[in-house]
Amino acid sequence: MIKVATLVFNPFTNDSRVLKEALSLAKNNYSVTVVAHGDEGLQTQETIENIEVVRVAYLNRKVTKKKFLKIKAYFSYIKESISYSKEFDILHCNDLNTLPIAVAIKRFYNKNVKIIYDAHEYETEMKGLSGITKILTKFFEKSMIKYADKTITVSNSIANEYAKLYNIEKPNLVLNAPPYKKIEKKDIFREKFNISKEKTIFLYQGGLSGGRGIEIILEAFTDIDKNSVVVFMGYGQLEELVNEYANKYENIYYHEAVTPDVLLDYTCSADFGILFYENNCLNHYYCSPNKMFEYLMAEISVISSNLYEMKKIVEENQIGVVAEDNSASGLKKAIEEASKLDYETLKTNIQKVNLIYNWEEQEKVLLKTYKELEK
Repeated sequence: MIKVATLVFNPFTNDSRVLKEALSLAKNNYSVTVVAHGDEGLQTQETIENIEVVRVAYLNRKVTKKKFLKIKAYFSYIKESISYSKEFDILHCNDLNTLPIAVAIKRFYNKNVKIIYDAHEYETEMKGLSGITKILTKFFEKSMIKYADKTITVSNSIANEYAKLYNIEKPNLVLNAPPYKKIEKKDIFREKFNISKEKTIFLYQGGLSGGRGIEIILEAFTDIDKNSVVVFMGYGQLEELVNEYANKYENIYYHEAVTPDVLLDYTCSADFGILFYENNCLNHYYCSPNKMFEYLMAEISVISSNLYEMKKIVEENQIGVVAEDNSASGLKKAIEEASKLDYETLKTNIQKVNLIYNWEEQEKVLLKTYKELEK
C-alpha cells in the first residue's frame, strides 16, 4: 500500500480541505497519515476514521502571540516532520510553509519520494505580504516548486498564474467544495433569534478577520431596509466588533462557529449568503472560497463582492448578485437587486451547479493527480 504523509502546519482540528483529501485517499487504498503540530488539549496521536493523525512539535496559538515563538515552533515542526516523514512514498504539502520539509527529504533522505504541492492560496500575493517578506516568499516558492512532482490549487486563475510565473505544467484544479448533500431546509436562526417570517436573513459564514468585508457588511446593515437582517457565524479577531454591533442594532446577530458535520443545517437557515472579500490583494481577487460552495450546497444564493473568480461563478451560473463596487452602498444595492430575483429560477440554477461544485467531483481530480505519480 502506498504511504502518504499529508503535511499541515496547523493542529488539524478544523481543516476541512485536508480532511476531505485524506479521507478520499484512504478510501482509495492509500495509507494516509496527517502530520500536524500539537496544541493545548490535543492528542499527539489519534485515528480519525481510517486516517492516522500525528502531532509533532507544539504551538499553543491561543497564547503564543510573539513572532519569535511562532518561528521557533515552526522550525521545530520542520525538524520533527522531516524525521517522521522521510520513509513515506508521497508527501502532500499543504501550503508553502510545509514544502521545505518535502524538499529536504527528497534531497537528503529519500530521492524516490514523490511531492504534491497543494497551494490553498495564491501564496505570494496574500494580504499583508509586502516588502522584503514578499520578495523572500517569492524566491522561496520559485526555488522550491521545481521539486514538486505535481501541483494542485483552489482556483483556475491561480493555476494559470502559477503556470506562467514558474513555467510549470498548469496545476490541477481541486476546488474546496463540500460533499454533495440534499439539504432539508431548516429555520435555526429564526427560532434562536426570534426573527419573523417577513424578514430576509443574510448570512456571513466564516472567519471574522480583516479583509473579508466584515466592517463593510456591518456598515451596510446599520442603514438598510428594516426587513433585512444579517447573521455572522464564525470566529476571529473581529468577533468582538461584531458582538458590539449585534448588541446595538436589532437587525445584526452573532452566532458562534459550529462544527462541519452540522454546518449546512445552519447555512440553509438563511435566505442569502454574503461573500464580500475586499480587493486588497491578488489572492482575494482570484479566490474561490469554500464558503461560496457551502452556500450553494445549502441551496441559498450568493451576494458577492466584485472580484474576478467569484463574479465569474455567480454570473455565469446565475446564482445570485455581484455588487457593482466593493463598498457598503454597493452591498446595499446588491441586496436590493437580490430581493427582486425569482426564487424558483435561482433554486433550479443552484441545484444544477451543485452537481459540479461538490467534493465527489473534485475527488476525481485529486485521484487522477495521484495516479499520474505512479506512471
